[in-house]
Amino acid sequence: MGIADSAAAESINAGERGYTQSVPFEARTVAEFDTPWAIAFLPDGRMLITEKPGRIFLVSASGGKTEVEGVPEVAASGQNGLLDIAAAPTFAEDRTIYFTFSEPGSGGSSLALAKARLGISGPSAKLEDLAIIWRQAPKGRGGQPGGIIEFAPDGQHLFLTSGDRMRPKTAQDPEQALGKVLRLNLDGTTPEDNPLVSAGGVQAQTWTSGHRNPYGLAFAPDGKLWLHEMGPRGGDELNLVVAGQNYGWPLVSNGDNYSGSRIPRHSTRPEFTPPALYWNPVIAPAGLVFYDGGLFPQWQGSALIGGLASTALLRITFDADGNADEAERWNMDARIRDVAVAPDGSVWVIEDDNPGRLRRLTPNAIAN
Repeated sequence: MGIADSAAAESINAGERGYTQSVPFEARTVAEFDTPWAIAFLPDGRMLITEKPGRIFLVSASGGKTEVEGVPEVAASGQNGLLDIAAAPTFAEDRTIYFTFSEPGSGGSSLALAKARLGISGPSAKLEDLAIIWRQAPKGRGGQPGGIIEFAPDGQHLFLTSGDRMRPKTAQDPEQALGKVLRLNLDGTTPEDNPLVSAGGVQAQTWTSGHRNPYGLAFAPDGKLWLHEMGPRGGDELNLVVAGQNYGWPLVSNGDNYSGSRIPRHSTRPEFTPPALYWNPVIAPAGLVFYDGGLFPQWQGSALIGGLASTALLRITFDADGNADEAERWNMDARIRDVAVAPDGSVWVIEDDNPGRLRRLTPNAIAN
């Protein structure tokens, strides 16, 4: 049995799971934002938070907000806007940050990856030495931008998700940087050891293909890279990211088109890598982090995923063979856009709303 066949046999549908009745945490509102999109913790416990309309804030653990100046113009409409943000592995030495956004231009917008230094002087903060180090081309219309940043454990490379922008066929087009996971050097150039580096161009930067709308990307403690992505009408996926693999969108899916027309299932095309876990009905996953902290020891090594349509926070567990399963799902009564773990082990979530709350999760008395 091949890798794809084996994974297909072990793929699990978690879509029928209900909410977990017992909630082991208390959620305290710390601040509010206009449609916040991403959280990035800094080493000192402060965080950077993006707002989709085009603002970045430096935020203290108590909720104090400082707007960061120097953010470039953003094409904010529908699903597009200011997206992910991440502190570089070298942030403690050079204050470098990365962020993604929908860059406006002739013909529409496109995903852009920017690098800058976070300058902090007294009560003020601004982006310095800003540079766009990667752009998807050509520009066009449509949502589903992707835009998630994740640094490799070696600190020498970064991974970037790029959605299909509602142009499904691009996910299978090797010359289009849409529907892909890309692997880049920290300056945006192409690593010499990428799978297709000899092909040049988009192919040289492509790590995996056949993705629809990836809004979660994170390394597990064992060094494996995991991704989740939104399916069409059904078929949200959690995928183990393996270099060179094609995950099949739009040729296969465990969901169907919004028109009602059926899409062939993963089991019909063993050449494509199927999900380790899928949801039907959907959860609309957004945000992905592996828990590593002391406040919730029972979650150690679990993945936490925010749910938009499901208005939930989900905990995913992994067995010794790497198989994934949904262990718990907690009702948050709000669309959860991102989830992050603070240096003190608390879990933070933001809501996809205006105002969207920033909330800190800590163990409740029952859990203790």
